[in-house]
Amino acid sequence: MFKRVLVANRGEIAVRVLRACRELCISTVAVYSTADADSLHVLFAEQAVCIGPPRAADSYLNVDAILAVAKATGCDAVHPGYGFLSENADFADACRAAGLAFIGPSGDVIRKMGNKAAARALMQSVGVPVVPGSDGRVDTAEEAQEIADRIGYPVLITAAAGGGGRGMRRVYERAQLQDLFREARAESAACFGSDEMYLEKLILEPRHIEFQIMADQHGNVIQLGERDCSVQRRNQKLLEETPSHALTNELREKMGAAAVLAARAAGYENAGTVEFVLAPDKQFYFIEMNTRIQVEHPITELTVGIDLVREQIRVAAGLPLSRRQDQVRQRGHAMECRINAEDPMHGFAPCPGKADFLYFPGGPGVRIDTCMYSGYEISPYYDSMVAKVIVQAPTRLETIRRMRRALEELTIDGLGTNAELMHQILYHPVFVRGNYSTAFLDEHLETLLAWIKQVEEAEG
Repeated sequence: MFKRVLVANRGEIAVRVLRACRELCISTVAVYSTADADSLHVLFAEQAVCIGPPRAADSYLNVDAILAVAKATGCDAVHPGYGFLSENADFADACRAAGLAFIGPSGDVIRKMGNKAAARALMQSVGVPVVPGSDGRVDTAEEAQEIADRIGYPVLITAAAGGGGRGMRRVYERAQLQDLFREARAESAACFGSDEMYLEKLILEPRHIEFQIMADQHGNVIQLGERDCSVQRRNQKLLEETPSHALTNELREKMGAAAVLAARAAGYENAGTVEFVLAPDKQFYFIEMNTRIQVEHPITELTVGIDLVREQIRVAAGLPLSRRQDQVRQRGHAMECRINAEDPMHGFAPCPGKADFLYFPGGPGVRIDTCMYSGYEISPYYDSMVAKVIVQAPTRLETIRRMRRALEELTIDGLGTNAELMHQILYHPVFVRGNYSTAFLDEHLETLLAWIKQVEEAEG
């Protein structure tokens, strides 16, 4: 097992990794920007080293500074968390070249699965279903036009190196395609340093279903069940639950087997997520693989009883998986609400500022993952997510009721959040019935905001 791990991240995921290391009796080193000097991950780590000014490019994305700290403090491994450098193949290679274990897959695998066009081609080669579309990269708007004419509209233009909805455009009519292709390509080049694009059929009103996989260095690959991530705003997840109300046991088995097949085809090691869209006719299609731990991993932990971050560390140290596939059992239902410092009533405007007072919910089946404390200053430099409220109960309806109660207890004074929006979603009949799709928030946001306004008016 490792003696000392550097956590190359910030916020709640850094705190999460530090906790797992402490339980494994592993010494820890945190890195931080000047904006994060008072952050919880800095206080939790045994050592903390400032690596630069607030801008991420000068701190959390500064590979040379992070590696210098790791070597100077005697670390033997690096955990990248999610975001920042977690899916940076060159960083994974640089860690290993420096004699540090990278707690994640190899750089080669990250490259293979990080390019969506290449990943799509690999899935096709082993029989994992993919959405009809281009066979590889699409280099010109004219080529995109020909493919769209062949597969039919609507289509989705996607950046091969993309993520988070950047470099993506939905095209419903032929006349829109070429302009939107050029627009998406320019955005991809600006955001990811790559203008490689691909094109596929747009599945209307799908469910977004992802499967958690774990793989070790000894050829063992297992899947730990699905997460339904269909409540999204601009392709950013807001609420996740497991198991999915949309899957039958037979469909769950098929999708889980496809996820394991995808991981084996990639030569995968460590934690990863195989993502699918599920069409209204119950056909499922591979869309991408995330080569890191996910924000929503806690709901899987609660239902299968496996500490995924601990498992990541064990696997990176060369140990075999702690469970076989036949030992994985999902119990009950779990749900996560992402609490973001943003104002839904004003176009989801960011709301950085000081948390004057905090009260986090508790009680049976409630877990809070956060970097916040009373008096903590939310920085404008980074992602707006400040906490995750995670609950578990025996059934889906009990889980919904428990989450409502938890959000009612949650108190964050001093800055705006989306907590009330999440609370109202839990009362919407479409969500309660479990028949929602990725179009849910687009279709019902106006109603949800009207309900929030009624609550505010009633409270004076």
